[in-house]
Amino acid sequence: MASPMSADGFLDALRAEGVTVVEVGDWRQHNRNHKGPWGPVHGVMVHHTVTSGSERTVALCRAGFPDLPGPLCHGVITKDGKVHLIGYGRTNHAGLGDDEVLRAVIAEKGLPLDNEANTDGNRHFYGFECENLGDGEDPWPQEQLTAIQQVAAALCRHHGWTERSVIGHREWQPGKVDPRGFTMSWLRERVAERLKG
Repeated sequence: MASPMSADGFLDALRAEGVTVVEVGDWRQHNRNHKGPWGPVHGVMVHHTVTSGSERTVALCRAGFPDLPGPLCHGVITKDGKVHLIGYGRTNHAGLGDDEVLRAVIAEKGLPLDNEANTDGNRHFYGFECENLGDGEDPWPQEQLTAIQQVAAALCRHHGWTERSVIGHREWQPGKVDPRGFTMSWLRERVAERLKG
């Protein structure tokens, strides 16, 4: 059971891990808290955007869509390895997912197959959208992969979580495929290495 850190604490944790941060507008107050609680937090969720172009991607994730208002995550990780903070608090990134997956994340155990969508993930996960077409062919530059590892490690380090608190959207909600282009087991191994360092 972990309370979300303050927005300033969030920023400090990312910078302490070496993340290159870009603060976008009123990101500290930009959230969906009026739609439900934010916290307790239990992990970090990674997504891909199915977009190209950093400026367009950041703007889209900040504003959202008519049927899915922004912010669509806490930070957008662009191809150049920068993390654009666009919101803080409850964001529209995780949606409904599997309660058994949430229990496994809390217990820091191996994840079961996600076969239900019955639990509010926006309440419980920090979310990061990563600029990528998600077609399995669009490359993931090393700078971007390093930033994903740094972000996940920063939040795990702050909360005292292990790498098992880092999941992909595809592991949370049936039918989702993101992030595509690397495996979550590979990412968790990299996060574990960073946490040891």
